[in-house]
Amino acid sequence: MPFLEDKKSGEPLKSAIEEVVESDYLKVKESGQFFFNWKEEKKNEVYKIYLVGRDKEILGMMSLIDRPDEYRIHLNLIEIRENQQGKNKTIEKIAGCLIAFACQLAFARGYFGFVSLKPKSKLIDLYQDKYGFRQYGRLLGVEQNLSYALIKKYLGDEKE
Repeated sequence: MPFLEDKKSGEPLKSAIEEVVESDYLKVKESGQFFFNWKEEKKNEVYKIYLVGRDKEILGMMSLIDRPDEYRIHLNLIEIRENQQGKNKTIEKIAGCLIAFACQLAFARGYFGFVSLKPKSKLIDLYQDKYGFRQYGRLLGVEQNLSYALIKKYLGDEKE
């Protein structure tokens, strides 16, 4: 289970990550909170994160490309709804939970937790400092122990 938390109280919030269904694309567009055209990502695996027991408002989405020939999952696109970004957000760890979920998938598929992404230049430091990504040519990536640490921090350790 993802470990989202209330920014003000620090209390954990029950949340879930699931594959996007067709009706989610319209919901995201109509919300006015997402700026990428998520329908263009349909050819990829697209996941959403939301709070359980509420109105299933989508808090964030990510698009993944499975690269079995390279033993990695490529995080093609990630976006957090606008009202959950910056100083005014009320929920913490949305992006971290999505990235950790991608790492979990990479372990499940036998890729040793290898997840890559091609960041915008202004986000390189964020991915390196906050999530431990390392430079792999023109891509950034995490694998093995770094991926496991992200899973433990953002999704919990199922072995415990």
